[in-house]
Amino acid sequence: MKPCSWLLLVVSLPGPSKAARMRLWRAIRTSGAMALRDGSYLLPAREDTKALFEEHAALVTAEGGSARVLAFRSEEPSQDDALVALFDRGQEYAALLERIHAIRLTLDETAATEVSRLLGSVRRDLTALTAIDYFAGSARTQAEAALSDLQSLLAARGELDEPSAQQGSIEPQDLAKFQSKLWATRARPWVDRLASAWLIKRFIDPNATFVWIARPADCPKRAIGFDFDGARFTHVGTKVTFEVLLASFGLEQSAGLVKLASIVHVLDIGGAQIAEAPGLAAILAGFKERIADDDELLTAAMPVFDALHASFGSS
Repeated sequence: MKPCSWLLLVVSLPGPSKAARMRLWRAIRTSGAMALRDGSYLLPAREDTKALFEEHAALVTAEGGSARVLAFRSEEPSQDDALVALFDRGQEYAALLERIHAIRLTLDETAATEVSRLLGSVRRDLTALTAIDYFAGSARTQAEAALSDLQSLLAARGELDEPSAQQGSIEPQDLAKFQSKLWATRARPWVDRLASAWLIKRFIDPNATFVWIARPADCPKRAIGFDFDGARFTHVGTKVTFEVLLASFGLEQSAGLVKLASIVHVLDIGGAQIAEAPGLAAILAGFKERIADDDELLTAAMPVFDALHASFGSS
């Protein structure tokens, strides 16, 4: 292989700074950098990785430590081989493959909502892993193919309940252009769709009306789609539709909405448990069990989201 360019972050933190060390460890882990030794971290040299290391260095200096970002090139291919090997993600992809196979093996015994949650969790973790897979190889291809096959199987069975995550940035929208509109999403809505419909009514388009469609192809041409493949607003990267709507309409400054978004995220695609999440899931599951009409289901769910939002300060 050709010699690579590399970046080395060398840091030193004051001895008692346990909180700072934990923040740095989390930042390093998220960026996918590899530790060569305590206080020395490696990434391939790119514009985005340089920006990451500069952010990490700023974190360290803000805590009273010292940090330098150094660039270097390997002297010979064998050295590059050794450094690239540090970034092997094979075991992590293998773990994801096991989870995908486990979902597939238990499809007939697992409730559709649980399959959706498990699949969403795998999608989220695969997206996060590929973002830090700097030297992609066959393991990544295999995992992506296995997930695609599972999604195709679920779609063919009519059991694919979550849209595929789109890549790219979230563009800011002009609120004035989204008033008194018809909005469309998939029928028999669960947490993300119900929460998104609530958000639309309360913060985006108070006069919104909704149509509940069986499949994306049924979306009326004049409707604004959300939370399905090909919709105007749907999953982007690791964000669920509710979070995408927050970002699109500049609502991320609201602490109450951000807290609610974290609950929707966990219930939709998984993640670290949040205290209020099981209660919200139980209430919405009860509504969905006894209410067959989707307009009535949303009507019942609206005051639940109102109350949760109020409990978080409504700010």
